[in-house]
Amino acid sequence: MKKMIVLLVALILLTIIVFINSCKVPEKISDKSGAQLWGEICNRCHTAPSPEEFNNKNWDIICAHMQVRAKIPEKELNKIKAFLTSKGN
Repeated sequence: MKKMIVLLVALILLTIIVFINSCKVPEKISDKSGAQLWGEICNRCHTAPSPEEFNNKNWDIICAHMQVRAKIPEKELNKIKAFLTSKGN
């Protein structure tokens, strides 16, 4: 009976540790520039549009939409948005 309880507690702790670590953004991703993230994240599902293709107001709307749709973390989205709006109108 004690072995079963210890095993159950260990399994619960392992599950919690895996869950917490899976939510972290890997360091190598968080160190990337907005241009790198834009190229990698946007090209996963479609051809990423040129930064000059839309004006800054449009990029704000597009970024808000794609954050939800592609589940882009806030930190990465801010880098991407800064890159795109630095190139736009």
